[in-house]
Amino acid sequence: MSDTIITSAIIIGAGIFGVSTGLQLARRGVKVTIVNDGPPANGASGRSLSWLNSARMRSEPYHLLRMAGIDRYRTLAARHQDADWLRFEGGLTWDAEGEGNGIERAFAYETSIGYDARHLSSQAIANSTPGVDTRAVTAPGAIFNPGEGWVDLPRLIGHLLEEFSALGGVLVTDQGKASVIVEEGRAVGVVTTSGSRFSADVVVLATGPDVPKMAAESGLTIGDDTPIALLVQTKPLDHPLAAVLNTPRVAVRPAPGGTFSIDADWAADEGVKIKADGSHEIDHSVVEALLREASKVLEGNPELEVASIGVGGKPIPGDGEPVVGALKRIPGYYVAFSHSGATLGLIIGELLAYEIATGKEHPMLATFRPERFEQRG
Repeated sequence: MSDTIITSAIIIGAGIFGVSTGLQLARRGVKVTIVNDGPPANGASGRSLSWLNSARMRSEPYHLLRMAGIDRYRTLAARHQDADWLRFEGGLTWDAEGEGNGIERAFAYETSIGYDARHLSSQAIANSTPGVDTRAVTAPGAIFNPGEGWVDLPRLIGHLLEEFSALGGVLVTDQGKASVIVEEGRAVGVVTTSGSRFSADVVVLATGPDVPKMAAESGLTIGDDTPIALLVQTKPLDHPLAAVLNTPRVAVRPAPGGTFSIDADWAADEGVKIKADGSHEIDHSVVEALLREASKVLEGNPELEVASIGVGGKPIPGDGEPVVGALKRIPGYYVAFSHSGATLGLIIGELLAYEIATGKEHPMLATFRPERFEQRG
């Protein structure tokens, strides 16, 4: 336990981890400034499928953390029952045909850990969740998880920032690239390419896919397996789908205003090229193919039109597990880096703020410490 009393914090990144942590610290009376290179949610949080779940198989600590994350969203949903940006209408998933189909194994595992799951034939799906073209469901059937949901992260971030500002928190945007200032072996602030300098007791690095390379600037190693992601937002249409669909060729998530968010790993692999200057070139024929795949799984096979396309890194640590907490080689330096940023968004902010403000380590984060990569190296 640290004897240092934390009165101020600088957070780099105005995505869900940065804003959630900032709000939790502000609730504890800490003076917080969030610094971002552009507007809020301009990074990975703005192009996340944002499916709230702990489906399939993962380590027990990771599952428990995700379930705690979902719990916090349920509390939020109960307080904002009319919110069109946070819904719990379930999730439906099925696999491709063939030996790799893991639906029966996944259902058995989810049942064994008490995760609410129903193994449905294609004929039974309509009674559990409307809006699906059941002809697309493969012979082993699908798993419907009624406790799952979705959130629109930019809208959530805007909601959290309202309270953050009311508590005296400061958001500074359009600062360009930021770097952590380390003096006499301790993190003491942040400097940006715009020339701004901010000082505080602690610094939190919450820049999504940029966390590993930014930590490396201070000589720290964080394993990184970040791929490129592509998220398509559709124009509004009248359609009954309410659940999140995770299928062999496409994932589809309802979104506010009668729109859909759509992604698939193959679409990012085939449809995005990184140019020499670091910008992205999008193959729009692949985007159209992705829309056709989405139409195939939707009842009525509607024509889907592109409203916007988001492209960039999808934060995934090298071992797939969250990276959260203090960088112990440099006092005052904390990080938050993980896949499933939506599911973990509220709980990570809560637990990280607890550690920063109290100087105590939270047991739920015990296996997710950043130094595990240094130890392996």
